[in-house]
Amino acid sequence: MKMTIEVDCTPEEARRVMGLPDVSALNDHLVAEMSKRIDANINLLNPEDFLKNWMALGAGAQDQFRRFMDAATSRK
Repeated sequence: MKMTIEVDCTPEEARRVMGLPDVSALNDHLVAEMSKRIDANINLLNPEDFLKNWMALGAGAQDQFRRFMDAATSRK
């Protein structure tokens, strides 16, 4: 025997029936905190600043790699 039960309710009603906690206040707090952090760090998304950081790391990494290769290929 096969039975199908269809329940028509809102997510809020389903949460209450299942006894799940209401975490909407916590969700609102987390979203507000994330928004504050994004606003505080929005200047880090400036493409010019990205390139400056990447170029600084790239030049240092290239120089370090060159020294590594020089040390590996020099005969002592």
